Amino acid sequence: MSLAVLYSRALSGMDAPEVVVEVHLANGLPSFTIVGLPETEVKESKDRVRAAIQTAQFEFPARRITVNLAPADLPKEGGRYDLPIALGILAASGQLPKQTLANYVIAGELALTGALRPIRGALAMTYQLLQDKASTRAAILPQESAHEASLVEGCTIFAANSLLEVCAHLSDKQRLPQHPLVIPQVNALLPDYQEVKGQLRAKRALEIAAAGQHSLLMSGPPGTGKSMLAQRFVGILPALTTQEALESAAILSLNGQFPASNWKKRPFRAPHHTASAVALVGGGSVPRPGEISLAHHGVLFLDELNV
Repeated sequence: MSLAVLYSRALSGMDAPEVVVEVHLANGLPSFTIVGLPETEVKESKDRVRAAIQTAQFEFPARRITVNLAPADLPKEGGRYDLPIALGILAASGQLPKQTLANYVIAGELALTGALRPIRGALAMTYQLLQDKASTRAAILPQESAHEASLVEGCTIFAANSLLEVCAHLSDKQRLPQHPLVIPQVNALLPDYQEVKGQLRAKRALEIAAAGQHSLLMSGPPGTGKSMLAQRFVGILPALTTQEALESAAILSLNGQFPASNWKKRPFRAPHHTASAVALVGGGSVPRPGEISLAHHGVLFLDELNV
């Protein structure tokens, strides 16, 4: 049967729901159709996938190709489905074994050369995979995304540089190395609270707010040190636990704003006072977190607040 089924993960708001990639080959005039509410980036994957398969010296089947990204009511965006679509075409056409495909969650953007490019939200994807207790699948990701995703302890991750490497792994010709769990050193270089001279009452208020996890309203004329105090507020907050660090990093990863050097560092978000409501609370045609969500387990500093 010319049908292959693979698994990937989408990005939807704060979640990374499972996506089933179904590839079917049928007789008829050659065509390539992607269904399942794909955005423009996903529709354009047809040309990237075709070029990558041919560059890797595989045969691109001259048949009627239908790719279904289920569930159908979930919007699909980005280039993360390039790799599972290409593998599905190769498996459905008999150029790749199908037996082990169900053991993996696969995501990656393909270059025309067949190389793999990093994807947005890799950490959020593996964190959601770990939260799904029923799932025992490993993840196959681009090399640059695997380092971020490996911060999730307990998730098996294989890192690949190209489509050929993934095909060799699935064919048991050359196994991909399992990416080790790499916990970066915590960078403790934060704005120093001791740099604030005087302002004893304001510093005392910040200490109480940090101890009790309270919000704080600072009022005063320009130049009195409100912004300086707010920037140093992060430095007196308790250290993040591993669970809190994962939750914060997963949200930042959804926007592609999490460098590994910020591991276990509380986020400090200071949106401009002209920021729109969508920028603050999130949203969009494909929902993304706003500044309020990006400050999770950290500090949200709203300057020039009119009350």
